[in-house]
Amino acid sequence: MKRSIVLVLLSCLFFQKSFSQKKVTVASSHFISKALRENKTGLDSNRNVKVYLPPSYASSKRSYAVIYFCLNLNKTPEQMLADGNLLKFLDSGFSGGVVKEFILVTADYSTPTIGSWFENSSTTGRWLDYTVNELVPFIDSHFRTIANRDSRGVAGDFIGGYGALKLAMLYPDLFSVVYAMHPVGTGIGVTPGYTKSDWKKIFNATTFSDLYSVAYGPPFVAMAQAYLPNPSRPPFYCDFMVDMINGEAVPNAENILKWENEFLLDHMVEKNLQNLRRLRGIGFDWARYDANPDHVYSNHAFTHQLDQFGLDLEAEEYSGTPTNKTWTDDGRFYTRLLPFFNKHLVFDPK
Repeated sequence: MKRSIVLVLLSCLFFQKSFSQKKVTVASSHFISKALRENKTGLDSNRNVKVYLPPSYASSKRSYAVIYFCLNLNKTPEQMLADGNLLKFLDSGFSGGVVKEFILVTADYSTPTIGSWFENSSTTGRWLDYTVNELVPFIDSHFRTIANRDSRGVAGDFIGGYGALKLAMLYPDLFSVVYAMHPVGTGIGVTPGYTKSDWKKIFNATTFSDLYSVAYGPPFVAMAQAYLPNPSRPPFYCDFMVDMINGEAVPNAENILKWENEFLLDHMVEKNLQNLRRLRGIGFDWARYDANPDHVYSNHAFTHQLDQFGLDLEAEEYSGTPTNKTWTDDGRFYTRLLPFFNKHLVFDPK
């Protein structure tokens, strides 16, 4: 009888401890962006932000390191909450000692088309300015952050991974650590980009919704709006990497070179080499079985390019697809991204 009572008491104590365990809380904020007001796509400049606050935030007066997570195409901060995985992995990572407590920020990069390509564009808005000049100062002024580059990191997956690498490469005064999960746009790949889509259908489209029946139509047009903007050319207000001549798509060399130099990360390395050398940590991974092999090839080549310049980085190819090993209990976010930031980010104010 005494043994049974002891077991019951121990069970109750365990339940009480589990029930009272502090969890990550989510704060919802928004602000009006001046950088995004000038656009041709009907973009709403009122942007939502979700801020994930660590368990000790409410009961302490300390300041915290911050990681900005760049979302994939047209994924919203609200969608990141939907399946509960992000909260679960943060809770587990903090309580299990995988990573020290930090603030995670997911901002709204969605658009009326398919999402931001992390560029300043006269067509789709100045997304770099939005991030650097508005989002980061907004977070630093409204939350207890360590407002120092050594304690500020950036991460993302897929297009968001591209955005994270680009932001770190261009703005080392703001971000010191970057981890990208299966980034795209690291290089041209093995297939000429202009050969992947039906340009006749793209040129005949009158609305963005017309493009969804065209292979690569939406991302190619959205990319052109970001990197080849032309405010005088409706309905999409951009130029393309091809011209239509006598009903056939002909590569436009000038536009292709402009697109490659301003979009592809491997074309940006040499001129930003000193910025990359300033980073405390550079990490990324990629899935071996992406349906688009250009992404796999490009990440391989990008790794060798960074190695060639003697940059200290962690890069890894893994067996899987871009989605099936990211947001799982043993996935890349929990087992690679969190420990990487724990290793390289500064979590305590100087």
